[in-house]
Amino acid sequence: MEGYRVAIVGATGLVGTEFIRVLEQRHFPVATISLLASDHSAGKTLAFAGQEYIVAETAPDSFRDIDIAFFSAGADISSHFSPMAAASGAVVIDNSAAFRMAEDVPLVVPEVNPDDIALHHGIIANPNCSTIQMVVALNPLHQANPIKRVIVTTFQSVSGTGSAAIEELTTQTRQWLSKEEAVPCVYHYPIAFNALPEIDKFLEDGYTKEERKMENETRKIMHAPEVMISATCVRVPVFLSHSEAVTIELSRPMSPDECRAILSKAPGVSVVDDTSTSLYPHALMAANTDDTFVGRIRDDSSHPGGLMMWIVADNIRKGAALNAVQIAEEMIKRNWLKPGASQ
Repeated sequence: MEGYRVAIVGATGLVGTEFIRVLEQRHFPVATISLLASDHSAGKTLAFAGQEYIVAETAPDSFRDIDIAFFSAGADISSHFSPMAAASGAVVIDNSAAFRMAEDVPLVVPEVNPDDIALHHGIIANPNCSTIQMVVALNPLHQANPIKRVIVTTFQSVSGTGSAAIEELTTQTRQWLSKEEAVPCVYHYPIAFNALPEIDKFLEDGYTKEERKMENETRKIMHAPEVMISATCVRVPVFLSHSEAVTIELSRPMSPDECRAILSKAPGVSVVDDTSTSLYPHALMAANTDDTFVGRIRDDSSHPGGLMMWIVADNIRKGAALNAVQIAEEMIKRNWLKPGASQ
């Protein structure tokens, strides 16, 4: 079979299994596939393209004869194994935070900065999920009318934390409805019927690492070091999809209609915005879809050069697996990746 020799590290996790679905659904040209995970998951079986595969433990020699290695197993695993994979000749597309801000590693959202892919030295970083959907929506506006300032508040689903958080929300919801005590394990407080303004660790300045990721990654992806950004990231009791309330200050005033016209032509964006019929993006609408949805576009009543909007996307799909696969597709489209190149 013609195609690429693919490896997925973290294949049994939420993003890993989504990699498998996305590769199947998009008919990615896979010649062979290696499904890799920790020693705890090794031996499990997963299906790809109608065939069962046994998951193997990730090891230094796992990347021989691999063209593309998708990583989604955490920063520690990526830091350890990604350089080995790249040294073996594979192109690594890494979903962790390990390499995102490294100067010699491109941080890519294909709708925004595909040319940066060519700068890689074996490793390409996939951005943070909340960052991806925001830059997909903001970059077309920035190209037409440079953005000076961004204020964003996120409402992030528990799937961003992993399978254990999904199970905890399910369990706690039943406990609350049964008037039982909901005991938190994944988060510091119960997540069911609650909202927690703490994602990742707190820093000394009072921000969290997640909030700083959004700020720093946005500037790097959009090549806009001058843009001022401030984020507040909140975990909410939603299973899938992240939502964001975003306020932007532009270089010149822009009407909501002009904003809608630009975004309606932007790749990867779906404008859903008719408040007369309560039509706007929401988490269930975005779940299991590819696009970034934008609505509630309106003037910022506190600033003449400002606009406000509501941005929603599936954090496991566009916020992780799909974006990584799109990077690989872009490389193939531009003839930057040839099958068997690692031989």
